[in-house]
Amino acid sequence: MTNLRKVNIDGTEIEVDGAMTLIQACEIAGVEIPRFCYHERLSIAGNCRMCLVEVVGGPPKPAASCAMQVRDLRPGKDGEAPMVKTNSPMVKKAREGVMEFLLINHPLDCPICDQGGECDLQDQAMAYGVDFSRFREPKRATEDLDLGPLVETHMTRCISCTRCVRFTTEVAGISQMGQTGRGEDAEITSYLGETLDSNLQGNIIDLCPVGALVNKPYAFTARPWELTKTESIDVMDALGSNIRVDTKGREVMRMLPRNHDGVNEEWIADKTRFVWDGLRRQRLDKPYIRENGKLRAATWPEALSVAAAAMNGKKVTGLVGDLVPVEAAFALKQLIEGQGGHVECRTDGAKLPAGNRSGYVGTARVEEIDAADKVLLIGTNPAVEAPVLNARIRKAWLRGADVVLVGEKVDLTYDYEHMGADRAALAHVADLDMTELKGKNCIVIVGQGAISEADGEAVLAMAQAICDKSGGKLLVLHTAAGRVGAMDAGCTTEGGLNAALDGAEVIYNLGSDETEIAAGPFVIYQGSHGDRGAHRADVILPGAAYTEEQGLFVNTEGRPQLALRASFAPGEAKENWAILRALSGEMDATLPFDSLPQLRKALIAKVPHLAGIDQVPQNEWQPLDVTALGKAAFRSAIKDHYLTNPIARASQVMAELSANAKARRAPKMAAE
Repeated sequence: MTNLRKVNIDGTEIEVDGAMTLIQACEIAGVEIPRFCYHERLSIAGNCRMCLVEVVGGPPKPAASCAMQVRDLRPGKDGEAPMVKTNSPMVKKAREGVMEFLLINHPLDCPICDQGGECDLQDQAMAYGVDFSRFREPKRATEDLDLGPLVETHMTRCISCTRCVRFTTEVAGISQMGQTGRGEDAEITSYLGETLDSNLQGNIIDLCPVGALVNKPYAFTARPWELTKTESIDVMDALGSNIRVDTKGREVMRMLPRNHDGVNEEWIADKTRFVWDGLRRQRLDKPYIRENGKLRAATWPEALSVAAAAMNGKKVTGLVGDLVPVEAAFALKQLIEGQGGHVECRTDGAKLPAGNRSGYVGTARVEEIDAADKVLLIGTNPAVEAPVLNARIRKAWLRGADVVLVGEKVDLTYDYEHMGADRAALAHVADLDMTELKGKNCIVIVGQGAISEADGEAVLAMAQAICDKSGGKLLVLHTAAGRVGAMDAGCTTEGGLNAALDGAEVIYNLGSDETEIAAGPFVIYQGSHGDRGAHRADVILPGAAYTEEQGLFVNTEGRPQLALRASFAPGEAKENWAILRALSGEMDATLPFDSLPQLRKALIAKVPHLAGIDQVPQNEWQPLDVTALGKAAFRSAIKDHYLTNPIARASQVMAELSANAKARRAPKMAAE
């Protein structure tokens, strides 16, 4: 039995799914319906009444198009398709009345409101409102909330659309926000004045259709029409969320999400949104050379000649950091291996199998989590490793999926079955009868914490065996944005990090700030921030950050994505691939490319699937041999979510969030 229904919208007859709401049917027909409370990714509230339409032959009053389904409409008297009018005099009068009501208490804040220029209320008041108000009563005012360091509130502007309440409850999985009171006393507030405790709270800034919730760190710094907008990719976690970087002059002013249903839908994590102030602080803007134990500023020719002299004829190892684009990793591999050295990107000791893409990426796509019936998490805490991916698992759980965790017991914002925290628990899961799972959608997600120990490959092999037994798919959840791309480019050494560092006389450290390098080898550090890597360096070559150069990043599911340049690197800092190309010329081992397109051409010749931007290649299933597991308990790969990389450690906002998170976890004193 087909569920399609015909409906006539403003004289155009279309056929749509009967379960669709009228507002969705109107969008398909190409008719714009104004709305404040309706959002396609949230439950329906039906409380702003801006989306009123006229249903011909229905009740003699306008109907809320967000809350009425197409199948609820009655056909005409001769059996013709039901008719909906979106621009009749009744609808026009209703919209003007609703807008007049919405503006009764709304303050005249537009000149100083941060939402000015991109405000739904402004736009819709211009398009659907009237130029006068019949209300002369004094305006009501309400107290502002303290929601923490990220979201600034001006609650007098609030129109009670409840989008923030529905997002925090349904998507973020926290219950601090709600609405109290009735009638004129109704107001959005937080429970007992609590601040928000979620890694996704910044999304309520985008959802708010007025200026009631605005971006606190960005407040009063720029207007939307002053900003240059650049499409890019986030590198704060390995999900590869699609973002827009807004710049004013040379400065990054804010980051916003872009819609991508296959990756991040339209959400981003708070770390992604607010880390931009770290791009301004502690930057390396000129080369340095260490002389007599102290670093001194140098010129580029000087620094490159010292680095080239140190590398010539020596045993060289290259380390690829977590935020490095594929092009720079590939250029480093060409340069170091040309000198007979080794390159390694698994700097956290993860036992990812080189050359086996089904082992270091898996076979599942991120969007397949939505339809999963069972999700098994092994040694991972997605709530901090990839908060937006965690929201997808929550969405599947709300739909009825079972979630099973083998690892540390943590708050994931949804219920799960905890099977234990150690390797024995994983072995027990692998021994279970899984016949009833055949034919169902099962996804096994393995974290980096699970495969960074000595028996990491055995854990990965066990996860693959569980996939074989249950008919499920594997997703390796990475924590480093550049890791999959560097693995694709072949930046690995047989035996891993220890084998690569063994006997190295010179270490070329390309942005690897999480690696402790022992005393002894000569260290050349190339990176964007004066962080741990720069402290250990003998030569510092300043490179561009992820917003300052064009680069490919491959996300945790193996999808190549292109990050475009939004601004320029400070001072004398250069693009990462260009530094390596210049150094190769200084060493008389010139790399065979003079531009980024030439470098990309060479890269794609070696790794053809990187040409398919925004496509997830099918990985051939190559199971590893199951060997004996160790005895240790699983740990998350991330100790402090807000301070995992040099950009985040340079950010004041991230430092404040980290301190707040520590204070929340601290045991309460009796008086509290």
